[in-house]
Amino acid sequence: MQEKSGCCRPALRAAVCAAICAVFAVTTGALAAEADAQKQTDKGWTLVGPLGATPKGITDAFPLSDQENKSGWVKYEPMSDEFDGPDLDTKKWVRNMYWWKGRQPALFREQNVTVSGGKLHLTMRKEKLPEAVQKNGYRDYSSAAVHSTTRTCYGHFEVKAKPMDSAGSSSFWFQQDGVREWATEIDVFEIGGKAPGFEKKYNMNLHVFRTPTEKRHWSVGGCWIAPWRLADDYHVYGLEWDKDKIEYFVDGVVVRKARNTHWRQPLYLIFDSETMPDWFGMPRDEDLPSTFSIEYVRAWKSAH
Repeated sequence: MQEKSGCCRPALRAAVCAAICAVFAVTTGALAAEADAQKQTDKGWTLVGPLGATPKGITDAFPLSDQENKSGWVKYEPMSDEFDGPDLDTKKWVRNMYWWKGRQPALFREQNVTVSGGKLHLTMRKEKLPEAVQKNGYRDYSSAAVHSTTRTCYGHFEVKAKPMDSAGSSSFWFQQDGVREWATEIDVFEIGGKAPGFEKKYNMNLHVFRTPTEKRHWSVGGCWIAPWRLADDYHVYGLEWDKDKIEYFVDGVVVRKARNTHWRQPLYLIFDSETMPDWFGMPRDEDLPSTFSIEYVRAWKSAH
C-alpha cells in the first residue's frame, strides 16, 4: 500500500498543479478581458456606417433625439438663440475670446461675426493684418469666434449648422472653466469642410489639460464618417452631457458615446473658425471668404 501510495504522489501533484494552472489561466484571462473592455469603455464607442432611420422633428420644444421628452428636458434660455434679431444678442454672446486670439496665422476679428437672415455667421478671410499682431504669428488671414456670456455644466445642446466650404475649421465646443486647477474641453465637432480627405469626417474629442493631480494634456475622441460632404448642407448636431456620460448626435442619431471621467466643470459654449495648418492644411485663396453658419442653438437642462 505504501509503495502504491508513494507511486501516486507525483501524479497527484501533477493533477493539482494542472488544476491550479487552469484556474489561474482562466482568472488571468478574465482579468485581461475585463481590462481590455475597460480600455474600450474609456475610449468610447463611435458609429461606423450610415445613420439609418432618423427621428422626425415634431416640435422645437425638445431635442430632435428626444421628441417625446422622456428625459424631462426644460429649455435653458441663456444658451438658446434662434438668431432672428438684427444683430448678435450681447446679453448671451461675446465676440472673440479674452483668453485666446486664434490659431496662427488666422486672427479672430469681431467684424467676422455677423447675424443676418435668421442665422449666425462666422467668416474666414484672406486679408492683411495690423503689424502689431504679426510679431505674434498672425498674418494674412482672419477668422471668427463667439462664446456664451455664462458657463454651464451638463445638459443637452443642439445646433443646426452648415460648415464653411473651405479648409478653415468650423467648430462647436466647450472650454474655459472657473474651477481652480482644472482645465478641460469638449469638442462637439471640428469640421474641415473642404480640407482634402476631411470633407466627410465628423471629428469629436474630449481634452484634459490640467487636473489637481495631473499637469499634462491628453484626449480621447472619435471620428464618424458621414455619407455626404458635411459642407454641402445644414444638419442638426447635438451633445448630451451629464456626470456619467457624454453622447454625440447627428440628425438625432447617436454617433458617439463616452464615459464622463473628467468633464464636470462649468464651461463656455463656443463657436469658432480657425486655420489648422498642421491638421486640415491651409485654405486655398479661391475658397475665401468662406462662412460657417448656425441657424439656431438650443439648450436644455434635465428636470430629473
